[in-house]
Amino acid sequence: MAKVAFIGLGVMGYPMAGHLAKAGHQVQVYNRTETKARAWSQEFKGQWCATAAEAAAGCEYVFVCVGNDDDLRQVVLGEQGVAEGMSPDSILVDHTTTSADVARELSRILHSRQIAFVDAPVSGGQAGAVNGVLTVMMGGKEDVIAKVTPLMTAYARCSQRMGDVGSGQLTKMVNQICIAGVVQGLAEGLHFARQAGLDGEAVVEVIRHGAAQSWQMENRYQTMWQGQYDFGFAIDWMRKDLGIALDEARRNGSTLALTALVDQFYGDVQAMGGHRWDTSSLLARLDK
Repeated sequence: MAKVAFIGLGVMGYPMAGHLAKAGHQVQVYNRTETKARAWSQEFKGQWCATAAEAAAGCEYVFVCVGNDDDLRQVVLGEQGVAEGMSPDSILVDHTTTSADVARELSRILHSRQIAFVDAPVSGGQAGAVNGVLTVMMGGKEDVIAKVTPLMTAYARCSQRMGDVGSGQLTKMVNQICIAGVVQGLAEGLHFARQAGLDGEAVVEVIRHGAAQSWQMENRYQTMWQGQYDFGFAIDWMRKDLGIALDEARRNGSTLALTALVDQFYGDVQAMGGHRWDTSSLLARLDK
């Protein structure tokens, strides 16, 4: 069992940190909203801390799961950030979905302080975090990843090293690119079914057994058909992720025509007031 810190107790971080505590690790947490940290400490019998540096002090491993590049820089390098509390030879694991550039930047800075870094974005959404069945894609040195992987079994059913630092984030970009296209296809299929006067749920019950099957179909078609979107992975976060992927594509010469189009469609849903709606709400813009 290890002494670990978990920084960021949002919809993903809260249950992930909880799984570490339930696995028997000594967990210290920090969250910018103190009430959330206090609630977590009461539920999981861990220690909440007033600063990220305090949470990281004396820990072998520090896990971070915040919002974006700027949030990550602040919580790691800012005043009372984790870098101030971490000891040489400790390891920082970042579960935030960020750019590959910020992962490499932090890795270089922390390396100068003898602190190892792993970029480890996750897939599986809130349900995956709650149920402890996330997928983790990692970038970093093999020996470092070998040390942190056993801890991740508390909340992940699959974790894989993808290459050097930054590779985890690049893989997460592929993940989001694929999701965008699949959700748009499902939205258009259900829209077509409705316009054609078909029973959408009956249609999916048939086609889900064939080549059209997907995670999105299995987990989202019923709520999409019923027009329920007030849950899940928010469009605001998906657009942040797609923006990162599109920026990277411009640098590496990739052509992401469909991704760019779906990103615009998400903008349409935001204009409808759906900033916090689930990504499956692409159907809402077609049914309006």
